[in-house]
Amino acid sequence: MQLGVIDIGGTFIKYAVMDEEGAFLFHDSVPTDADHGANSLVAKIVGLCGRIMNDFEIDGIAISSAGQIDSRQGVVVFATDNLPGYTGTRLAELISDHTGLPVTVENDVNCTALGESWKGAARGIDNFLCVTIGTGIGGALFLNGQLYTGAGFSAGEIGHMVLHPHGRECTCGSRGCYEQYASSSALHRSAVETFGDEMTVKALFERVKSGDREAIGIFEVWIDNLTTGLQSLVHLFNPELIVIGGGISAQGEFLRQAINQSLEQKIMPNHQKWLQIKMAEHDNKSNLLGAAKSFLTH
Repeated sequence: MQLGVIDIGGTFIKYAVMDEEGAFLFHDSVPTDADHGANSLVAKIVGLCGRIMNDFEIDGIAISSAGQIDSRQGVVVFATDNLPGYTGTRLAELISDHTGLPVTVENDVNCTALGESWKGAARGIDNFLCVTIGTGIGGALFLNGQLYTGAGFSAGEIGHMVLHPHGRECTCGSRGCYEQYASSSALHRSAVETFGDEMTVKALFERVKSGDREAIGIFEVWIDNLTTGLQSLVHLFNPELIVIGGGISAQGEFLRQAINQSLEQKIMPNHQKWLQIKMAEHDNKSNLLGAAKSFLTH
């Protein structure tokens, strides 16, 4: 079996062809251009499916998507203004009508967790949190070896926990949300405010590693916000593992150690005893793996 696999994020759409063992036969990405609206986004996905189908014999389309996803029906239950007009999109039906193939859709962070459980950092772990740090912050929860999606397919919206009441306005309509302080985009905003428009997150990390005091100050505030949110999650769920995914996971061991050292000072001893922090083994490919796994077990 070969699958076309698509991951819809706020900034990029990744697309690939995979076999049923999780091996990649092809992968690439294009900008999401989310500000063009939901109809344009669906048209872009249809075009990518056509491109895949021109080059490969595939048996289905597996989609990982930002937003709260009813995975049974393949419908976007809710999406923030990061993807304007996306709420209510019957994605599986629309893509299936255009391709004539079976289509599954699952939330992107759930897919990261599924991918890391199948082929990555969470293999053999029954109770873990997956936290993806990118344009926003996403979360997924595995309990007793099963993905927990909640009563309305909306569990894991940790990016919208309130970290600083009455704080920065968020795309969800609330204020002070976790992702406004601890996402990659929040770190980038702080870096630009200090160093100017040319500063990237990658360049900031390079400055931190080289000992730049201003960069270290920005990084330490960001880490403190990140681990304050994780502290509450650890005390609530007592997980064996937190898997850190999203683009920032490319910072690897440096970031893992910084998170671990900060979090250890904040959590109670019995929670420290059980907890490991790992970076996602497959970086931004975890979502693609998890989408394929979701299709195969749907």
